[in-house]
Amino acid sequence: MQIKTIGANGQVTLGTKYAGQNVAIEEIEPGVWLVKLGDFIPYNEKWLHEPSTADQLDRALAWAKTHDHVETDLNEWERQFGDTRTT
Repeated sequence: MQIKTIGANGQVTLGTKYAGQNVAIEEIEPGVWLVKLGDFIPYNEKWLHEPSTADQLDRALAWAKTHDHVETDLNEWERQFGDTRTT
């Protein structure tokens, strides 16, 4: 166990070996904190890790591995489906 002092700016130094790394801090109860080192998912990327999305991505990647690349003719696409752009 180590004793640390919270500085005037509200920070606690954990040591240079942890510099630049992300931590999650959970306040278990007032004055009791759990600090976990790890990689965390940004809010705007969380949807990629939802089970339904992950399943769709897995199926899309599996399909892409078994199907050849085909160039899309965008002019033909527009003739067939119309201009779907929104302004």
